[in-house]
Amino acid sequence: MPALTGITTIPNFSSSAQANAAACSAAADTLRILVATDSHVGFAERDPIRGDDSWHAFHEIMCLARERDVDMVLLAGDLFHENKPSRKAMYQVMRSLRMNCLGEKPVQMEVLGDSVKGGQADKGEDDRTFNHVNYEDPDINVSIPVFSIHGNHDDPSGEGHLAALDILQVSGLINYYGRTPESDNIHVKPVLLQKGNTKLALYGLSNVRDERLFRTFRDGKVKFYQPGMQKEDWFNLIAVHQNHHAYTETGYLPENFLPEFVDLVIWGHEHECLIDPKYNPEMNFHVIQPGSSVATSLMPGEAVPKHVAVLSITGRDFAVEPIRLKSVRPFVMKEIVLSEDKKAKVIARKDNHRVELTRHLMDIVNELIAQANQEWKDAHDEEILEETTEPPLPLIRLRVEYSAPDGGSFDCENPQRFSNRFVGRVANVNDVVQFYRKKAGTSRKAQNGADLPEESILAQLSIDSVKVEKLVQEFLEAQSLTILPQNSFGDAVTQFVDKDDKHAMELFVTDSLENQVKHLLNIEGVDEEELMVAVDAHRAQLEELYAKGHLKRSKKAKLKPKPDTWDSDLDGRWSDEPGALIRSEGEGKDNDNEEEDERGSVAPPARRGRGKAAAATSRKPAAPAKKKAAPAKGGRGRGKKNVVEEEESDGEEEDVVMADSDPEESQSQLFVKPAAPTRAARKPPTKRAASPLKRGAGRPSQKQTQSRLPFLSQSASQQTQVNGRGKGGKMKEISDDEISDDEDAFEPVAETATVRGTRSRR
Repeated sequence: MPALTGITTIPNFSSSAQANAAACSAAADTLRILVATDSHVGFAERDPIRGDDSWHAFHEIMCLARERDVDMVLLAGDLFHENKPSRKAMYQVMRSLRMNCLGEKPVQMEVLGDSVKGGQADKGEDDRTFNHVNYEDPDINVSIPVFSIHGNHDDPSGEGHLAALDILQVSGLINYYGRTPESDNIHVKPVLLQKGNTKLALYGLSNVRDERLFRTFRDGKVKFYQPGMQKEDWFNLIAVHQNHHAYTETGYLPENFLPEFVDLVIWGHEHECLIDPKYNPEMNFHVIQPGSSVATSLMPGEAVPKHVAVLSITGRDFAVEPIRLKSVRPFVMKEIVLSEDKKAKVIARKDNHRVELTRHLMDIVNELIAQANQEWKDAHDEEILEETTEPPLPLIRLRVEYSAPDGGSFDCENPQRFSNRFVGRVANVNDVVQFYRKKAGTSRKAQNGADLPEESILAQLSIDSVKVEKLVQEFLEAQSLTILPQNSFGDAVTQFVDKDDKHAMELFVTDSLENQVKHLLNIEGVDEEELMVAVDAHRAQLEELYAKGHLKRSKKAKLKPKPDTWDSDLDGRWSDEPGALIRSEGEGKDNDNEEEDERGSVAPPARRGRGKAAAATSRKPAAPAKKKAAPAKGGRGRGKKNVVEEEESDGEEEDVVMADSDPEESQSQLFVKPAAPTRAARKPPTKRAASPLKRGAGRPSQKQTQSRLPFLSQSASQQTQVNGRGKGGKMKEISDDEISDDEDAFEPVAETATVRGTRSRR
């Protein structure tokens, strides 16, 4: 297949009429596609300077699609920067799609067969409501259809396994295809489109974790489907979103894993713009890597000018027209080695040269700023320059290797203080300069004694230019972990950083420790000296199982139900709250038991209020708990100890009672029943507080009802309530004369309800 670049040309004919006819015929058979990847809408949206960069670039791409009158738009993943995009990010995307992709212009593509289904159809459920492309919907006027796969940033998650793209699809704005419901058994089916005599088989492979996808391809669990008839007439185009370079042995997608019948690959996920098609002679297909439309990190690959492309397909031939994006903030990066810089070498031999060295570096940064501004002006037309007064603040990154030369040293200024010198002139005012030093063959120690990688490795693996998995791997290889599996550890860190899973690390550590404990308990006859050997052997076994895919990642975090009084806008996301995580099997059954022993002195009344309500529904199981609390009655001289012991016994009573009770029923009794008069609700605890003394002595004394603290009376009243039913079957009524006026100063029931209502919001 010939490699064509540039704009498709039409041969000249002797007659202008014949030329026009040929041009019209070619246009009728030419399928024009605007190709873009990695828009990352929502990136740094809280940055006061760069907050709108991502959606400005995406809006320019959509405007280009309308201006160039393309037939469709193809997005190869990471439309959003997060899989739970903010309302602002979702609004800007929907706004751009509606402004540019809806209209009365008819779509000239015919769908012969498709794998575009509703969000639930791929999961085997009977939901065929939106099992068609959006421009065939009679209720929506679509002029430019958009087809998109998901990336690693906007992948499906949560209940229902839905992505942000599902929301756009169900609203009729895009066509979400290329889903991968099973990462270990993948079926790739094409969307079959036709315009005139040009037939397009559009394949999509949404992001799957690179190591898992590598293993799935290696095991032959990836199956591609081809059209059943006239296979040689179809132009096969596939969009993927994976690592293109071998960051690790299995952490990428080799090109030779893709099928040979593919004609062109649109490669997403890599941010470096390589817009010109690159031919692979082994597989006989071309690869286009459009790169990102916004710089998400300050690395050399992001400094390449950003482009999209208009892909023109006619029959089995194609042409590519690169288009440079003009709304992208200019970015210039430079790296210098001070030991090789002539002026810096002279400065190094002087004493107290920090000021002079800082001025030298500032001159370099000033040159980079001027270069960025000039590049922005060169990329824009004169008309735009007249309307725009000044170019946007550029992104500048200066990497400085400051290893000391022979006979000198470099005294560098604090990098953040240096960067702040350019406030108002650059967009990244906190990280303009990056200092690093290369030292080979030296071992380094952290403050806590942990081994760290060499500085030369860290310089190459700076956070701007490396994946999180690779950085974690380099750190862990220097640690010699004994209990925690290394590859699972790296995956948990990736989930914490990339997916914003606040509980990923906690769940990983908890599961790993539980697994080790179960393994050690099943081993018999192991001495203490051999204990660490067994632990290390089990860790190595877990790493091997995880590498082979037999051991799945940590289970998804289970959260308690969000309280009705929780306001996500004011209090933040409920999933980010530490108290929202269910850490044990029985913790989720009682939503009011949220570690109240650690939260203050108001917890004991709240516990007894809960226990009292539970005792009203099931009293028989509470009787054994009462007997455990009996030894605490005699110590009148140690009232505080009695309180603590009875609180503990009351907590045991609560656990026994609540195990068989309905939480909703208990809640209703806790808050609905106190509708009776307030004084009547406070009368019983005063009399019942004397019940332990009745059992200890032969005769009760009414004056002893005030001998204990008032908030102890409620616990004692529960014990009296249980004993009263066990002995006489009826509760004794208390007269108004037996209640002291001082009791009005304590209102444990009302205070507990108020505190509990406050805690539910926390």
